[in-house]
Amino acid sequence: MNELDRKKFSIKQIAAQAGVSKATVDRVLHRRGQVHYQTLKRVEQAIRELDSQQRAALATGRTLYFDVVMLAPERFSEAVAEAITSQVGSLAPYRISPRFHLFEDIAVSDLAGLLQRSLEQGSQGVILKVPDEPPVNEAVNQLCEAGIPVVTLVTDLPASRRIGYIGMDNRSAGRTAAYLMRRWLPPSPARVAVVLSSQGFRGEEERESGFRQWLREQAPHLEVVELSGGLGIYGNTLGLMTDCLDRHPDLNAVYSVGGGNRAIVDAFAARSRPLEVLIGHDLDRENRQLLAEGRIAALIDHDLQQDARQAFIQLLRFHGFLPANAVQPDFSRVLVVTPFNMAG
Repeated sequence: MNELDRKKFSIKQIAAQAGVSKATVDRVLHRRGQVHYQTLKRVEQAIRELDSQQRAALATGRTLYFDVVMLAPERFSEAVAEAITSQVGSLAPYRISPRFHLFEDIAVSDLAGLLQRSLEQGSQGVILKVPDEPPVNEAVNQLCEAGIPVVTLVTDLPASRRIGYIGMDNRSAGRTAAYLMRRWLPPSPARVAVVLSSQGFRGEEERESGFRQWLREQAPHLEVVELSGGLGIYGNTLGLMTDCLDRHPDLNAVYSVGGGNRAIVDAFAARSRPLEVLIGHDLDRENRQLLAEGRIAALIDHDLQQDARQAFIQLLRFHGFLPANAVQPDFSRVLVVTPFNMAG
């Protein structure tokens, strides 16, 4: 505890918070006489608690604007927005106002420009799900240099100065999908399509890498065919999947990394082709319906509510409104969802 922190509060305040006498606090602060180690630590902890309470009081009554910027299919953006909105009330006394900027398709230059404008719009923090592109990383660095913290959600920008990543271990998620795929497909040679929304998302790239690596080591009889560029949008993904089926008449399994699963199902149906195994990500409204219909074998999911809360906590902690000494998990837990454990 530095000298400035000690001088913020009166001996009476510290004594009341620590549950010790004013004389004891005086000895600790001025290093007079012998003080038991545990008593010393309790007084220091009391000062930290008072400091945290003071910061919370400063934040009370003030609106903290956090910008949420996402490039994702509408169905996933809706799920994230719902999770973020639901967590706002749980973080009292802080008055948090999320501002959503949600896009299904936007140029990287426009995305970088939007982030730069956050400098002028009174933002106290930014939550991002965006491609890992140089202009985006540069914009994130400018925000951080200006004291506006940035956390990444679901997909990371590790080369930037963002303060943290919130989401699952994407390589582990890909390996999980590969394990399930091998268990459900027969042991004979076959092709499996891996469908990404875009090559620009670091999280999707890591899922694909984990999937390929595990199959290469454990199931070399399964050949991977990659599709990318549909952005999880129905029409784009339908076209990509249809072309792939025409090129590979024996393909009957798909690992959908980036969404657009209704389009994948419809492409197989339009060609009267069996879709033996479809493994996707995220329990959004579309995937929930497909899972209930038996069109998806399993979904790999994570707790968006917990992710949203952790994003807010990291931003509040950066500004000093919450203590910085709590240990947080490195990644969200990877969950495998079937029709039998699909919540709500």
